[in-house]
Amino acid sequence: MERRSALKNMGMAFGYAVATPTLLSLLQGCKDKPAYAEWTPGFLDKGQGQALATTLDVILPRTDTPSATEVNVHAFIDSYLDEVMPLDQRDFTMMKMEKFYDRALEGSGKTELAELEAADIEPVLATYLKKRTDEEEQAHNEAVMNYMQAIMQGGEATLDDEVARYTFANELRDLATWAYKSSEKVGEEVLAYLPIPGEYIGCGDLQELTGGKAWSE
Repeated sequence: MERRSALKNMGMAFGYAVATPTLLSLLQGCKDKPAYAEWTPGFLDKGQGQALATTLDVILPRTDTPSATEVNVHAFIDSYLDEVMPLDQRDFTMMKMEKFYDRALEGSGKTELAELEAADIEPVLATYLKKRTDEEEQAHNEAVMNYMQAIMQGGEATLDDEVARYTFANELRDLATWAYKSSEKVGEEVLAYLPIPGEYIGCGDLQELTGGKAWSE
């Protein structure tokens, strides 16, 4: 099996690819949470939670659709870390998160995560979400694979800080997008939503069928 395929199959990132009823209920159950400025995370500490929420709204800001935090993606991710993610994956994710926000603090000159603003996080995201060459992506994947294999075998391992930051930024973007699209509000009010499936049209034009909207998952 190719290493790239193995990485995907391991589910070593956030493990968001498998949507279970329990997992989705976490997202729907968060809809009565307060605005994130007043939010107290269940797993993350207050500073980590504030930085994460700010980052999510940079990734998915409010436009003509709700922002990530308006549909409680931040609360979902906190619950996911606490209740669903295996401990070894969670430890790995927290390590990558720490490296990412260390860079944001360094660039902003601030000392507390809760002080980070969108303007502090935007350039860090821009750096670590930029398109990588095939060679860079392969090297990063190799490094992550080797790290995870060492950990799973009970050994000691280190991961380059830059690789950790790239990995965290891309995993967070993917998880945020998935959780956002899975939220009740976005699924029913933003995406094309059909609670009772009707006629199947295999080759219909998306513009004609849904006004250009993707179907709700």
